[in-house]
Amino acid sequence: MQASATVNYHKKSTKTQAFHFDVDGIIGNLVAPELIPTKVNVLDLRDGASKVNFNKDGITFENQASQITDFEGSTDWKKTYDDELSDLLKNKINAQDVIIFDHTVRIDDPNAERKPARNVHNDYSRQGAERRLVDILGEEQARTYQEGHYGFVNVWRPVENIIKTSPLGFIRPSSMTTQDWMTIELIYPDRVGQILGVAANDDHNWFYLSQMTPDEVAIFNIYDNKERPHLAHSALDMDDRENAPAPRKSIESRTLVRYS
Repeated sequence: MQASATVNYHKKSTKTQAFHFDVDGIIGNLVAPELIPTKVNVLDLRDGASKVNFNKDGITFENQASQITDFEGSTDWKKTYDDELSDLLKNKINAQDVIIFDHTVRIDDPNAERKPARNVHNDYSRQGAERRLVDILGEEQARTYQEGHYGFVNVWRPVENIIKTSPLGFIRPSSMTTQDWMTIELIYPDRVGQILGVAANDDHNWFYLSQMTPDEVAIFNIYDNKERPHLAHSALDMDDRENAPAPRKSIESRTLVRYS
């Protein structure tokens, strides 16, 4: 079933573009580059008429209930949740080794420290991924990963409630061209990262899974050194958005995986 939504594409520019985070020492204070709100058609995969495959499309949607329901406050949940994610990725995408290095809870509320990302992007450029690999492993172990097959994979899950507003949407990789991508800097108070922004293209094939529950996850590729497709994605502002009793809340977990 088709729906319509608004996303924010990046503007093509010869100048360096960047997001500045926690500006003036204020957590959550963000200065963004110029973005272009654009209406897109989005295919809902819920009816099963169209499917995606991790090897071909870089993404899979899976059912996996978690023992954890509260991801805020105490960090006592991390060991249990990390073990769950490690087993999930080994079973569903044939990962041999899994390192979970970041969890981000996002709440679609103006006062939240981390809100849903509403720019069309992918989490890493090649340079950004290679830099992050060394940050996590050190130079010597990073070289052993580079000699084999490794990737960065995001696991995204709704928290507490069914997703009724600002669901996460994706562009099918086969509908993109190399000219659609651009490098965007991420400037934090203590470091500089790099992602890929995406420019508008009428040929983009957007899709999402509606009404995702906390027992469902999206597993999607954000970098792969053997060229498995990575996913451009963004929160979707749906035209037929539903009234929800609470703002959309989700947790995304970034992982480094090594394949056999």
